[in-house]
Amino acid sequence: MSHTIKEKAKLLARVRRIRGQVEAIERALEEEAGCEAVMHLIAGIRGATSGLMAEVLEDHVRTHLTDVNRKRGDGRPSATDELVDVVHTYLR
Repeated sequence: MSHTIKEKAKLLARVRRIRGQVEAIERALEEEAGCEAVMHLIAGIRGATSGLMAEVLEDHVRTHLTDVNRKRGDGRPSATDELVDVVHTYLR
């Protein structure tokens, strides 16, 4: 993932925000907050992790699957097939 180095600070900031959100859920549970409040916090994390995944996935597609020098028949799957595999693997 050397291509993520240029976005390292931004990605780490997102991860740290997610960590803060997880800690908020922990505090809510310890304080016996209502189900609605806890579900709201969980939904926030789900959105945050989906956003992080989308950003890394986009970078992966732009860096690895859109090679203009790629030739058909080089023994590698097509970029379309690779993209479908990535989506199936990481967006479940």
